[in-house]
Amino acid sequence: MNAWLPTSPCTPEACAGHEGERAGLARAVLRLAAAVALILLGILGCQPVRLLPTRPRQALVRAWATALVRAFGIRITVQGSPGPDGGRLIVANHISWLDIPLVAAAMPCRMLAKSDIRNWPVLGPLSRQNGTLFIERERIRALPATVETITHALLAGDRVTVFPEGSTWCGRARGPFRRAAFQSALDARVPVQPVRLTYRLADGSPAAAPAFVGDDPLTASLWRIARARGVRAEVRLLPRIPPGRHEDRRELAAAAQAAVAAESTPVVPVVPVPPLPAAALLAGVPAQPSSPSATDRDSAKRPSASVHH
Repeated sequence: MNAWLPTSPCTPEACAGHEGERAGLARAVLRLAAAVALILLGILGCQPVRLLPTRPRQALVRAWATALVRAFGIRITVQGSPGPDGGRLIVANHISWLDIPLVAAAMPCRMLAKSDIRNWPVLGPLSRQNGTLFIERERIRALPATVETITHALLAGDRVTVFPEGSTWCGRARGPFRRAAFQSALDARVPVQPVRLTYRLADGSPAAAPAFVGDDPLTASLWRIARARGVRAEVRLLPRIPPGRHEDRRELAAAAQAAVAAESTPVVPVVPVPPLPAAALLAGVPAQPSSPSATDRDSAKRPSASVHH
């Protein structure tokens, strides 16, 4: 494990339970089937869509991303304006793999993702064909090349989304913004667009089901989200930070982090929940529903020796 990698105290046991209503098994299976169908449609239609003019292409991407999130029964609320076209670095807090289609539903962009996703089943081919930029998180020497790649994309007029916390958090707690990606905005002299992502239940409390943290397998996360009911995803497009306002990436990262953290859910301690003892199970305390098994390569963070990786 590299000491420089971002860490998070969030774990599936402590942060990813669902306390609201649950969908029936049949509905959950239908949701997963609809999501898989949309992903396959995205893979098959990616190349033809890329041949379309900019406006129709962006409209189709937004419609597809919206449909994918809605397939899981999640309602979407977008506040704020995406603003004019042109190169822009979009920075958002990171809670779940759902963040990617959620941001794309608000405004089409290219994503910066960890290189592991390139080899994921189904999602891997889609990300590769959709212009995703990849970062090798465990190779610090590859970081300058990644920053240069982002800079070229910004200079070409692309919107590039990064999650500068570098790791997923549950939403009740947040991580500091890493500064490296902000250098690309300085070099390309483009605005930075802070975005705040929040998942809530009907009563306004944070929704834990979407959290994809620690050693959570991807298939377990998919099943948990498919079983959850009453989840609402909120995308707040915050005022853009114009180029030249901050002299270095440290100040720029701090300004973006402050914008995303303002008025968001207060930070609360995240305490791991130990497994229920046998006596409690015999007393009738409900256990968590079983989830489909998954291969280790689909986990949220690796290696399993540290769920904070």
